[in-house]
Amino acid sequence: MKAFHAYKIRNAGFEDAGAIYALIKEHPREVVPRAISDIVQNIDRFLVCEAKGRRKVARRIIGTAAWQILPEIGKARNPSIEIKSVAVQNRYRRRGIGSALVKATIQRIKRFHPAQIVVLTFTTAFFRRFGFHEVPKETLMHKLYMGCINCTKYDSPFTCPEVAMTLVVKPRPAGAG
Repeated sequence: MKAFHAYKIRNAGFEDAGAIYALIKEHPREVVPRAISDIVQNIDRFLVCEAKGRRKVARRIIGTAAWQILPEIGKARNPSIEIKSVAVQNRYRRRGIGSALVKATIQRIKRFHPAQIVVLTFTTAFFRRFGFHEVPKETLMHKLYMGCINCTKYDSPFTCPEVAMTLVVKPRPAGAG
């Protein structure tokens, strides 16, 4: 893997929404599409990787990642946050940018003290490197109803070939059910 050091990971701003939309759209097989309005509404939950150019004008968005809090009904027993919309421009792949984005996203998520971080992915080996492990989709019903129910790619969350994975952030106390 060839390292690429001329980049900066930062919080996204409204001015980045179009570039994020284009980047996600560039990867229809790996990333669930998002409407530009959804990106704008959730811009505070996006990170972008910006290639550093010699001039400010030359800077461009080459990667993105986002996160979403998954709600629970009633008292939160197992608060979960999902990593989603991880994408890197093809010409910059395999240079550590995706890993840097995921690491930065995990660090931001940990501020909220969730019990677990969730991801649905085709790239299980990639997420295993961060400590994620596979789980049955049925254990993530709040995720399926929150996001997967509106997916236009598959008839049902259970026919979707993406693999559910979790990273335990805060162990559940003994006796917690």
